[in-house]
Amino acid sequence: MKLSKIANYIELEFSGKDIEIANLATLKDANSNSLSFFHDAKYLEQLKNTDAGAVILEEKFLENLPKGVVALVTNEPYKKMALATSLFAYKPSVKSYEPKLDDNVEICDSVRCASGVKIGKNTTIMAGCYLGENVEIGEGTVIYPNVTIYHNCKIGSNCVIHSGTVIGSDGFGFVSKDNSNIKFYQIGNVIIEDFVEIGANTTIDRATLGSTIIKSYAKLDNLIQVGHNCEIGEYSIIVSQVGLSGSTILGKGVVMGGQSATAGHLKIGDRAMIAARGGVTKSLEGGKIYGGFPAVDFKLWKKTQAIISKLSKKR
Repeated sequence: MKLSKIANYIELEFSGKDIEIANLATLKDANSNSLSFFHDAKYLEQLKNTDAGAVILEEKFLENLPKGVVALVTNEPYKKMALATSLFAYKPSVKSYEPKLDDNVEICDSVRCASGVKIGKNTTIMAGCYLGENVEIGEGTVIYPNVTIYHNCKIGSNCVIHSGTVIGSDGFGFVSKDNSNIKFYQIGNVIIEDFVEIGANTTIDRATLGSTIIKSYAKLDNLIQVGHNCEIGEYSIIVSQVGLSGSTILGKGVVMGGQSATAGHLKIGDRAMIAARGGVTKSLEGGKIYGGFPAVDFKLWKKTQAIISKLSKKR
């Protein structure tokens, strides 16, 4: 789609080279045929180094735009990008197709597949599952009944996905403006690497732009919510009822106890541990144990709880 057409649709003035836009992408993942946007100063370095063909941004940041990148200027870039996503949104279909199967695949007759599905050898897919358009599943993976995997998602080899899990549903993205909620269409995907196990009734949202990623050997319990654009590091263990807000990045070997949760756009370092019901509100260093809300060093949290209990006794 020509950039001028997109600009006209989202009601922005356009001047400069009228490039062909093939996709929408983050500043980090964009190429010369991508339209991206900038709305948060914490990503200023990504703006300075982006390969995007065009960027929606505020006028005050124009000086940080690399040479040759076309600018679409507005004072509300997030809203304008949300409007642009509707032009690239996935169009669902109810048609079923025969998937492309490698050797020794066991797949129940009640499994429904959209077009372009590829399933690796020695994989088992049980009753009632749905695989959306262009889903890819690696070798030796087991998918239990009633699992839904949305379009363009990729599952690695030797994974186990338990019943009721939903992979690739829309992340929760809306722009509140003038008493309305404008949908930011989620046009990314989910990538699950090798040897990952996902418990029953867990939901992993597709990325707004780019990919939500679960890295190799991570283990997820039942009833977990993984928000859009999250990344869970290798060997991490996530216990039941954990909630990860969008764009949370977990390092290698992170352990999160039951009912713990994070705010969005933060990082938790390698081998950090979050105690049950811990509430993470800011980025945390690796190699330490945290507890409480807001999450602090575990020893400090225990001391604080002891002091609070003594205060109540004095009354």
